Amino acid sequence: MQPTTSLRIRLVSGLAPIAALLLGACNLEVTNPGPVNATYLDDKAAFPALVNGAGRDLAEALNWVSYTGAAVARELHPAGSTGSFGITPAQQGGKLIDDETGTHWQLAQRARWTSESAITRIKTVLGSTAGTNAQYLQALVWAGYANKLLGENFCDGVIDGGAKEAYTVYLTRAEANFTEAIAVATTQNNTTLLNAAKGGRAAVRLLRKDLAGAASDASGLTNTFVYKMPYYILDADQYNRIYWATANAPYRAHTVWNTFYETYYTQTKDPRVAWGSDPKNPVGDAAVGNMGKVPWYFELKFAAKDSPINLSSGWEMRLIEAESRLSGGDVAGAMTLINGHRVALNLAPWVANTATEAWTALKRERGIELWLEARRLGDFRRWTANNTPGVSDDMTGRDVCFVTPRGEKESNPNFK
Repeated sequence: MQPTTSLRIRLVSGLAPIAALLLGACNLEVTNPGPVNATYLDDKAAFPALVNGAGRDLAEALNWVSYTGAAVARELHPAGSTGSFGITPAQQGGKLIDDETGTHWQLAQRARWTSESAITRIKTVLGSTAGTNAQYLQALVWAGYANKLLGENFCDGVIDGGAKEAYTVYLTRAEANFTEAIAVATTQNNTTLLNAAKGGRAAVRLLRKDLAGAASDASGLTNTFVYKMPYYILDADQYNRIYWATANAPYRAHTVWNTFYETYYTQTKDPRVAWGSDPKNPVGDAAVGNMGKVPWYFELKFAAKDSPINLSSGWEMRLIEAESRLSGGDVAGAMTLINGHRVALNLAPWVANTATEAWTALKRERGIELWLEARRLGDFRRWTANNTPGVSDDMTGRDVCFVTPRGEKESNPNFK
């Protein structure tokens, strides 16, 4: 994805009135909705619009990646439509082909670029005082999560039209973003973003195999900590995509039927993976291959158009600590952490007498805790690469990352 030479001012839902006032006060009126001279954005009053736009870009990217990734990772099952808000035949078969990943790639790369460019612009304008600016801190956090999304879900690393690199380039950038955010948040005494950056860095360090560093970051966050990506009801592009695709208005495009979560919820009533059914609409909205119409069991984790998606949470941190302990051979300590949320929810704890059984419990619990949050593909990829023991969902023949789209391959002369 090539950087542009100019930026569009994006007024974000919920924050649009504030941003509009700020821009209007500085005489940045744009009569043509097309690109504006980028130098106009060097005014400090434009920083909120830049950073809010970067956050909105990240929300849109997470929206697409979480839904499609859930279909491929069998967190959800297709229930019909393959067009708008549907699951394509290739994705139904677990394949992420290069002529269907363009939107996911473009949105994720745009989220990375807009947040990183906001960081660069604010630093250029404010110089050594950038660290005192609240918008600079938020841009660092958005950049960290945007790079994390790419590193956790995409097969290749490409930065601004450069050569193909290992996907881990995104994780390196994400850790740097979060590390600086932690320092800046500490200076600004911003506890919310300090914790968000620590949670994000803990997850990134886990992906980078720095288990001690991941556990250290995780240990400083309480069980009740959560940092969420908001969604809005103003238009369909800002709805929670997973919810809207099965809200029966009119889409019934996916179902929990025929997944691990269908039977598990029936047996346990674990509220983290709740689903429901409707006797008036017992099946999905179209035939699914040679199966015909399948039972429609709609997810209840996201119950409204504006349901947020977790970016990091305290219970995720306990599982990061558990994985660190398990890697060090502490099965008993790991199981206490793995079962922490289950005990809090009055659910039966997992039982493990061996390391292999403990790994199975960890993999299962991460699937439950992080359900539908664009996390499962990254887990499958790293567990396979690390040859970790234990049983997880069968992904035989299914992809574990989003391939670079054909458009990037054909338009980027440096991609080989």
